Amino acid sequence: MTKNSADSNYFDWNSSFEVIKKAYDSSLFVLIIGPKGTGKTSLVRKFASDMGKRLYSINFSLRTRESHLVGTKTMNQGEVTFVEGILIKSMRDGGILYLDELNAAEADVLLRLDEALDDRRQIVLKEADGQLINAMDNWFVFATINPLSHEGTKELPPQILSRFPVRLRLEYPPKEIEKQIIKYHVNVDSAQEGDIDNALKLANSLREAASLEELYYSPSIRESIAFARLISNQVSPIKAAEVVYANVYDQWGEVEYRKVMDMITSIFS
Repeated sequence: MTKNSADSNYFDWNSSFEVIKKAYDSSLFVLIIGPKGTGKTSLVRKFASDMGKRLYSINFSLRTRESHLVGTKTMNQGEVTFVEGILIKSMRDGGILYLDELNAAEADVLLRLDEALDDRRQIVLKEADGQLINAMDNWFVFATINPLSHEGTKELPPQILSRFPVRLRLEYPPKEIEKQIIKYHVNVDSAQEGDIDNALKLANSLREAASLEELYYSPSIRESIAFARLISNQVSPIKAAEVVYANVYDQWGEVEYRKVMDMITSIFS
């Protein structure tokens, strides 16, 4: 397992780096699939840091337009100039392009992106008089997607999926691994071990309930770390569990919130 000294602080519990490095060496773009909070973004940041490459990131939503990718014309001191978007900048630089939550992008955006991702690694800038942009040989692309159960997501078209022949699945880690991740981030003393175990039992129960659509939210590893930080700063375990795990469910109503509070009372009593 790999501990990272860089800012991304990624704990490579399932040995993803070895596969990604082989994909990079083979010029095979990588798609990372998994629910939120499983470390997809941290994994990409860690890899870019280890490779000493600049990371160009874009997070997709219904508001993401072609101009965010390729660029747009603008007026500068009375002259019309073209400001390149993040896709073009990454291709020119030979950096790593990170397409976060790609399956939230609109069809026209995906179509434009597909042009750059094929084997030619080039794109015609119709916005800039038909200029042809060729990517540097060391240009590399990651994409991440959330499960279709997440709001705003949709199926990626086959031609986009085919551009990412290496696919990694990131799930929530086993309990003991998640506990190691917590200890990596937080100094936990032996007296708090049982509380951490209870928090992980709660988190995994909530995740299972969310996967079965019995609850609307699935807590991430970030919540596990937040719980540990609170109890290490003398917040009681039940209070920490309430503010970290339970209160978020109140946005779906009193019933959801009470359901989680009952679980907390049962586990921590």
